[in-house]
Amino acid sequence: MLTPQEVERLTARLAQELGAKQLVIGAIRRFHGGASRETYGLDVIVDGVPRGLILRRDPADSLIDTERALEFAAFRSFAASTLPVPEAICLVEDHDVLGAPFFVMERIDGGAAASPFDPEFYGEHRAAIGQQFFSLLGGIHAVEAQHSPLAAVAGTPARCWQRELDHWEKVIRDEALEPQPIVMAALRWLRRTPPAEPVRQTIVHGDYRTGNLLHDGAGKVIAILDWEMAHIGDPLEDLAWALDPLWNPRAELDGGGMITRGEAIALWEAASGLEYDAARFGWWEMFATVKGVAIWLSSSRAFAEGRNLDPILAFSGFYTLARANQTLVARLSAGAGA
Repeated sequence: MLTPQEVERLTARLAQELGAKQLVIGAIRRFHGGASRETYGLDVIVDGVPRGLILRRDPADSLIDTERALEFAAFRSFAASTLPVPEAICLVEDHDVLGAPFFVMERIDGGAAASPFDPEFYGEHRAAIGQQFFSLLGGIHAVEAQHSPLAAVAGTPARCWQRELDHWEKVIRDEALEPQPIVMAALRWLRRTPPAEPVRQTIVHGDYRTGNLLHDGAGKVIAILDWEMAHIGDPLEDLAWALDPLWNPRAELDGGGMITRGEAIALWEAASGLEYDAARFGWWEMFATVKGVAIWLSSSRAFAEGRNLDPILAFSGFYTLARANQTLVARLSAGAGA
């Protein structure tokens, strides 16, 4: 939790950022389970008006090493849109206030995030949430990207597939504690068969799945969260990650366990104004699972070395790594080759 001294410094900084004459921080709650930031809910009174905020602070070690300025810029990129993306309040990159960089954003109350491993989490609202899920993803890809705050921070790559593959291959090579022949075979296939460039590069969420959305319990998605891996790139990267088998606990509903894949793709196309390209998607589908392996290997190493003892890292390095390797074997056996 935050120390009394940290709360005092944070109060002064927030008052300055919000232009408040008086600001009081009441209850502070730590939200556990995040992979890349320490997350706190703040009950704040700003000049007599109650306001809920979220504070995201860099931890000593994380499952995913990301730049907080990039995540903050991603939130800011949707300020003028109608998408349910929380408002970005302020970014503090020095260590003077909380001992580590952090940013503050609007808190969306009254929502819950689904577990990707509970096939009945949405209950009777499963189809309605699934339809919104893929329509909202298309909405993200319809937002102007080239002049967005995110593009100013992340840049616009000439070959987006190569930048992403180079990054995650390096993570695999740096973090693996033992040989990983399955993912190395998949990496060779990805290098041999690069995809065509997209017609239009878009904002890519980078971790778009049900666990990173909040819903109100009555069939409505109310917030899209966790933009720490956002970048500019091929929109099919997001679609492939959202459709990865790991997030699909219901085999008969291959659109994220909520609707069919055909429905999901059609909704995404309608909202994004883009066309689904099966050949390009096949490459990004393989990449999505390879990227997952990189994350699970990184988390496993952090836990094994005692740098982060959050149980979610141990789970990620055990169950999810095994699931990802099974998926890669199936795809390589189906004809991708090694």
